[in-house]
Amino acid sequence: MLPELLIEPIVRAALIEDLSPMGDATTKAVIPAGKTYAARLNAREEGVVSGMQVAAMAFRLVDPALRVQVLVKDGAPCKSGDTLMTIEGLAASILMGERVALNFAGRLSGIATKTAGFVAQTKGTKARITCTRKTTPGLRALEKAAVSHGGGFNHRYGLSDAILIKDNHIAAAGGVRQVLEAAKAARSHMMRIELEVDTLRQMEEALHIGGADVILLDNMSNDELRAAVALNAGRVTLEASGNMVLERIAEVAATGVDYISAGALTHSARTLDLGLDF
Repeated sequence: MLPELLIEPIVRAALIEDLSPMGDATTKAVIPAGKTYAARLNAREEGVVSGMQVAAMAFRLVDPALRVQVLVKDGAPCKSGDTLMTIEGLAASILMGERVALNFAGRLSGIATKTAGFVAQTKGTKARITCTRKTTPGLRALEKAAVSHGGGFNHRYGLSDAILIKDNHIAAAGGVRQVLEAAKAARSHMMRIELEVDTLRQMEEALHIGGADVILLDNMSNDELRAAVALNAGRVTLEASGNMVLERIAEVAATGVDYISAGALTHSARTLDLGLDF
């Protein structure tokens, strides 16, 4: 679970957006004061659950008196018809939190489900699936947690976590040797260096110079990835990236790379169909 201190501002902002400036006009108009109900958050298709912690917080922020029980935890599988959560208390409070809770839970469960599909393609290999920084602005912590719920791993959280030298850095700095030597001189003992290469020649140069802990193999063919693994001979961690669609993952994993990073896990995940039933 994420620390609630981190996710509370995100959920609060979403509720403020939905309820501003005058609250829920429909609920005020049609729901009798004091009316209580028991609602169920149900899965309407198969997938992997994520966002239950966030959805529960949405209901509790609207009304701390609501009784929220999570029945299927984040990271667990679900099938159509499963009840993931029950919410009991004032009907008006449940209705005010419904859409925000479902938006988060559906989005995050979609990411976890997509990640699980990618992870399944790596079975029998050492390759791990990891996400990228291609996340929804403001929701990175939640979306990276959803990747973990789907069995994936997290890449760096932000720009300060590691030194990741990409092609534009190399072009601006003047070459592979220049960026690696500058990075080695600047980093602390806790900071890892990753270098992106587009060709096997660049990779060979990087290995000769030394200093990179990880080499990112960008947009390489499967044959090039196999050649890179052979050239590396276990010296540094290898990450394959670029055009990593589900249909290709098994072949890429079989090349022997250590990690496969895919922005699609977060930027192209379909929302899992969930619903709140009274």
